[in-house]
Amino acid sequence: MERPTLRKAVSRGPSRPGQAAALLASLLTAALFCAADAVARCYPFGPRTRSVNDLGNQYVPFHAHLWDLLHGRADGNLLINWRSGYGSSFLPDLGTYLSSPFALLVALFPRDEIDLAVYVITGLKTACAGAAMAWLLLALRPGRWWAAGLLGTSYALCGWSVAVASYNPMWLDGLLALPLFCLVGEWTLAGRRPLLGVLVVALGWIANFYTAYMATLAAGLLLLLRLALGDLAPRRRVAVAGRAAGTVALGVGLAAPLVTVVWAGTRHAYPGRVVDFAPVPARDLLARLLPTTYTFASPALYVGTAALLLALALPFDRRVPRRIRIGWTALALAVALSLQWGPTHLLWHAFATPQGSAYRQAFVLCALLVMAAWQTLSHGPPDARALAAATGLLAVITAVASRSVVVHPVMWLVLPLAVTNALGGLLLLGRAERAERTGPAERSELAERAERAGPAGRSEAAGRSERAELADATGSFSRLSRLSRLSRLSRLSRPGRPSGRPVRVARRPRRALLVPLAVVLLFGGQFGETVATSAVASRLRLGNMDDYAPWGARQRAQADAIARVDDWPAHRTEPGREQTVGNDPLLVGGQGAQYYSSLTSDVLSRTLTALGDGWTSRGRSVQSLDNDVTDALFSVGARVHSPPDPHQSRSAPPGGAPTVTRAQVPPLVTVRPPGTDTRSGFGPSPYRNQELLLGTRVYTVPRVTVRAADGTPVRRFVGVPAEGTASGVQVTARCRAGTEVYLWAPHYSGTARLDGGPEARFRTDARVTKIAAMRPLGTVPASGRVRVVLTPDLRGRIPDGAVGCLDTARLRGAVQRLTATGATRVHVSGATVEASLPAGSAGTAVVAAPRIAGWRCAAGAGPVVAAGGFHGLIAVPLDGSATTVRCVFRPPGLRLGSAIGATALLVTLLTCAFTVLRGRRAARTPLPSTTTTAPDRVGA
Repeated sequence: MERPTLRKAVSRGPSRPGQAAALLASLLTAALFCAADAVARCYPFGPRTRSVNDLGNQYVPFHAHLWDLLHGRADGNLLINWRSGYGSSFLPDLGTYLSSPFALLVALFPRDEIDLAVYVITGLKTACAGAAMAWLLLALRPGRWWAAGLLGTSYALCGWSVAVASYNPMWLDGLLALPLFCLVGEWTLAGRRPLLGVLVVALGWIANFYTAYMATLAAGLLLLLRLALGDLAPRRRVAVAGRAAGTVALGVGLAAPLVTVVWAGTRHAYPGRVVDFAPVPARDLLARLLPTTYTFASPALYVGTAALLLALALPFDRRVPRRIRIGWTALALAVALSLQWGPTHLLWHAFATPQGSAYRQAFVLCALLVMAAWQTLSHGPPDARALAAATGLLAVITAVASRSVVVHPVMWLVLPLAVTNALGGLLLLGRAERAERTGPAERSELAERAERAGPAGRSEAAGRSERAELADATGSFSRLSRLSRLSRLSRLSRPGRPSGRPVRVARRPRRALLVPLAVVLLFGGQFGETVATSAVASRLRLGNMDDYAPWGARQRAQADAIARVDDWPAHRTEPGREQTVGNDPLLVGGQGAQYYSSLTSDVLSRTLTALGDGWTSRGRSVQSLDNDVTDALFSVGARVHSPPDPHQSRSAPPGGAPTVTRAQVPPLVTVRPPGTDTRSGFGPSPYRNQELLLGTRVYTVPRVTVRAADGTPVRRFVGVPAEGTASGVQVTARCRAGTEVYLWAPHYSGTARLDGGPEARFRTDARVTKIAAMRPLGTVPASGRVRVVLTPDLRGRIPDGAVGCLDTARLRGAVQRLTATGATRVHVSGATVEASLPAGSAGTAVVAAPRIAGWRCAAGAGPVVAAGGFHGLIAVPLDGSATTVRCVFRPPGLRLGSAIGATALLVTLLTCAFTVLRGRRAARTPLPSTTTTAPDRVGA
């Protein structure tokens, strides 16, 4: 925005400074956001990918699925996702990852630019957070609009934003919600905008309820502080607190249809692991206040050196009222301590310690630091005493932090420059403000003194009037009036002369340049340290986290291969075992087992694990299972085989197009005969568990022998061979010639190869955050001797019954029987599955989808009841009279949330109607007439 436009915006009214500050903050945030990635040479400004961890595994694929939904190309609807996990509940995922209004912008981008769409959405969220904070600061207390804009940028690009939320874009909605919720508190304090306040709270909770919960706590603390520091009567304070509580209750109630579904989804999700909170050392906590510091496990509290100095100066700035200094300092310290204490840590995280970053609430402290900095600056730049104290505290923090492992060498280059710019800018700003306080009244007084004091007094008055005039150059008077006053003051007469000679004054630099120079120094320091902090975080993330390539030739080839054979719901098309990200079906299409979400259902993870599947992220990222029996069980009629992703495996051969294998499989709905076991649980062998679901014995599970490379028998544990010794562990067994060999070794890491067969890769780790899936190795030779050579890269274990030999002829017979008795027609429409069955079908109809909570089914004209279970799959009892089966899915919690939402909407509408009627009644009531005399009116 051009400078005249900004000046015009400021001059139009009391709200214009807020608009100008918000615009400045958003523009600066967007510029710094892009500049940091350009310096780090990250996408889209360089060859390095941004897609690390959940950004590549979850957010980009889920946004791709949202694109498909908005363009009518998805398999499923808002309630169910047929592409992932053989049929998973989608509304909880929508409320977790995609419910932000910004997510809808993905529809404006091409499908193959999905990474760019997510990048733009991330930048827009960050910029809007900066704008909201700038507006809030001016609502808390008037001040320089450009200073509010700079501090808004400091908040938007705080350490939590650039180091944590940049690859968890859903959390950025909380970064935006916090200043908006604080604005709602200000409106409540003033008794204004009750309906808008409810809508803002509802939108924040819909966008991301997790960080909105933290932002709500922060806004509540701020409102309590404002009430404590204000001069309201106790009854008025209680009324304000009650209005605020009502606003939050109605807003959360409006968001309940989504919030309750997500809450219910967490109850049915795979539990993962239980984590005990361990606070980081104090030196690490303090170090994260400084620029360019980074670790995954510590709270990112950086807000910029200038903002930090202003916040540290607040307790020592005597121009700020004592109550304000004490109140804001105490609140910031209390929140800082709450980060490190177990009970308050649980309170911030909704009483559940997160399994990833343990300091997801750190943006709250960043916001309080920025607001504390504004309390200092809005009362005027701190004086030399306060700045000296703040600089001393910063020096102590730096000295303590110097022993921390989160400090990187680049900090010692960036921090001195940032401190120099911040101190220089604040000192210049203070000098300019002192000059502004010298006004025309002082110069008039100097002139009168000069007339009384004679020539010496006139000479002194001329010098002082010049300084006053130069200071007034930054005031609100016009240049013409200033020159006129200067002329009158400088032509003071000597005694005995009607008009004196003009007093000669020395020319000095205009103090009007002090403010622009201070802005340049402050913004220059902020630009350099923020770009450096974000770039360092981006580079270090790539070195410590899993990363994934953006959409390219590999994904395009996979999507094309899937599109050519996709025939849902006649059969499923599996994107393949060699995954690119943790949610390949969402990204490239098809309907597979692979699924990664915080809400991965417990029944899906346990069922696929019992069948021999592998997973990562402690069970919440299930993988594709390349197995003929499970393909038959889940109606996978086409499977894509891709070469290893070269971005993931540096030793992978370049090139290679994906191939597709086809198979005859039963329909999506099959019938098991009466007497089939539906109640017994799974056993330890995945081969026997597959047969339990299939209803036919198709595997031979031989006894295996494990020997070291030198032929000596070893126990089930295998490890990396010592240097200089022969590598390779042999697993031997005997099976019927022509059968297909599978190896199940969930806790083995390395490669396995059958004599004459291809090499298969197994991945696991010692912490059991991932286990390996069963893999096919090849065909048993004519001799019947199975010899598998293992090359471990970690210490692992080979279980009993690790080898299974599949009789493909028996499998074909089982498939034919299931096809003959299965559904003659299957129709899937959104969250509804309808199947036509042969007449006289009796026993159990089985839908090849996990029996997640929310499925309700009916056989024929029978009642719709909760679906039964068949070893983790959906089951419907048949009595021989029904020829159709119909199953409908509704996510748990949706009915309760809808009832709460309808009630909150009704109360909100009634409240608005009452407010409008009361306002109209007050407008129709005439004011009492009063008679006053002219002297009274003048006095008034």
